[in-house]
Amino acid sequence: MMLTFAFCTYNRAHRLEGLVSAIRAQDCQIPFEVLAVNNNSTDTTLAVLEKLAGLPGAPLRFVTEQTPGIVPARNRVIAEALTSDILVFIDDDETPKPGLLTAAHHAIVNEGAQCVGGRVEVDFTPYRRPSWLDDSLLGFLGEANHGFKPFWITDDSTPIWTGNIAYDTRLFRNDPTLRFDQRYNREGYAFGGGEDVMMFRRLLNQSARLRYCPQMVVLHSVEPRRLQRRYFLRLHHQAGTRKGLHELPSHAQSFLGIPPYLFRQAVSHTIKTFTLLLLNKPGLLRQAMNATHALGLIRGLHQRHRALHATKTFKHG
Repeated sequence: MMLTFAFCTYNRAHRLEGLVSAIRAQDCQIPFEVLAVNNNSTDTTLAVLEKLAGLPGAPLRFVTEQTPGIVPARNRVIAEALTSDILVFIDDDETPKPGLLTAAHHAIVNEGAQCVGGRVEVDFTPYRRPSWLDDSLLGFLGEANHGFKPFWITDDSTPIWTGNIAYDTRLFRNDPTLRFDQRYNREGYAFGGGEDVMMFRRLLNQSARLRYCPQMVVLHSVEPRRLQRRYFLRLHHQAGTRKGLHELPSHAQSFLGIPPYLFRQAVSHTIKTFTLLLLNKPGLLRQAMNATHALGLIRGLHQRHRALHATKTFKHG
């Protein structure tokens, strides 16, 4: 058997040496390689990867995916790893803790999981955690923690993400259409995404054997740009936009593609937000996130309406 431990990277050359070293320090019952997919980095990423490839330890190979964005990069990982038996994903701003590969291998080979995800712990080092950033917001910084006991996942209440996940690659070999959704692509340092959410939901819908394994742990380093309130607001607005654009159903009664209830919802959330602001009450940020998400839904539905209208106009033009 063979395992591929992969990460996609964009302009994080300064992290690569520590990341690859931590990956190579992993114990594993089967041989494993390290795969890096460079997504058109403009820093010294390629030079660093070439240097690291010559160092001892698990073999490192790297390729460049020229189509910009996380979705093409993740799908390139799948294409490159199809000959392996197990594919493990983490991100280039993470560090795997000891035991990750051992736990992933056990869950897939011994327990029969087809997809297994673990814990993602937010690491604020070397920055200071803001006083307003409470534990309820950590999930929006990539944290995943469903406790310290493994279990089978049967619904979307306990999601697992690509920041720390392993797949039985037969999933992808047996179904060439099972890939990350291009509609949820994001490029460079853009906000949003959602491609891992859609993959998780698709596997659930296919009744794949999904497992949560708390012994798989990574530390997720948080950059300063994410330690600001406006990051959470922009993130939720973008999530709402993509949901409105790609997921919400069409309604017979709508204005510019937007059903009346969404206008009422957006107005209600906005009023609540300004009320908390004026009264200086707690919960302001979470309420503002609800408001920006509602506005994003409206924006996404309107974008879809305009696209459909333009298509009809072109066909009849």
